[in-house]
Formats: sequence, C-alpha cells, structure tokens
Amino acid sequence: MKKRILLMVLTALLLGVSPLAAQGLKRVYNEQADAALQVDSALTVARDGGKLVVCQVGGNWCPWCLKFADFITSDNEIAQLVEKNFVYIHVNYARGTKDEATLQVMRRLGNPQRFGFPALVVLRPDGSVAHIQDSSFLEQDKSYDRNKVLRFFKCWTPAAVGTN
Repeated sequence: MKKRILLMVLTALLLGVSPLAAQGLKRVYNEQADAALQVDSALTVARDGGKLVVCQVGGNWCPWCLKFADFITSDNEIAQLVEKNFVYIHVNYARGTKDEATLQVMRRLGNPQRFGFPALVVLRPDGSVAHIQDSSFLEQDKSYDRNKVLRFFKCWTPAAVGTN
C-alpha cells in the first residue's frame, strides 16, 4: 500500500500535478506578496467596513491550509458569516524561513507559526491581535468540524468582541 501511494505521488510530481491539485484544492497563498502590506491593506478595509481581519497563516505547501480555505468557502453559511464580519487574507509563510521581513510580520501577528498551520489570527481594526486560533482544534477526521468552525467565527465577530 505504501509503495502504491509513493508511486502515485511520484507520478503526480513527474507529470507536474501536485497531490493537492489532484485533490482539487486551489492554491490560495500569493507567495510573492508583501505580507506587511497585505496586513496593512486588510486593516484599512476592515476599519472602513467595521470588520475585523482574519489572517490565515500558512502556505500552498500545507494541505490543511488549503483544506481550510476550501472548507470555509464551500459552506454558504460560513462563507457569508466571514464575508459579513471579516476581511480574510492568506498570509504566506515559507517553512523554516530566515527572511527577516517575514519574521517581523510573524512577530506582529503574535508568532502564530508556533501553533502549526494553518494558524488563524484575528486582528482588531487598530492592528492589535485579538486572538490566535490553533486550527487543529477545529479539525474532525480528515477535514474540519462545521460546528466548531462556525462557533470560532461567531465568537470573534465585531459584535461579539464589541468593536463595532
């Protein structure tokens, strides 16, 4: 069985198809984006719209990151809740990075990489960190638990935290 899986992965790589693409998961992280500018822009939009910012920290290399992005956009109730209350961005983190600009953004976000990936960082409109969510607590089997994900977002809306 292990040989068969390895053969499938190697074949996919040789054909230029990643295992994640084979699962139909969209690559959501812009690996060339300036993360500091990305966060600053999201904060401006959030302030203007009375929303909070959620930074999904991870990368296209992370299957759980891509699964979470797909999960929250595929469920209409979750997608509407996010759209109404948050400016949602994907902040790229290259594993093992030594890039000082990236590390500075991670410090600004409360060093969410310590929790694994994806890490969800909720920012107040002033840019301060309201919460860092270890997404493993939202998992169920090989996906995410809809009720836990809904509860997470509902607990961190502007109305719930008193920012609007």
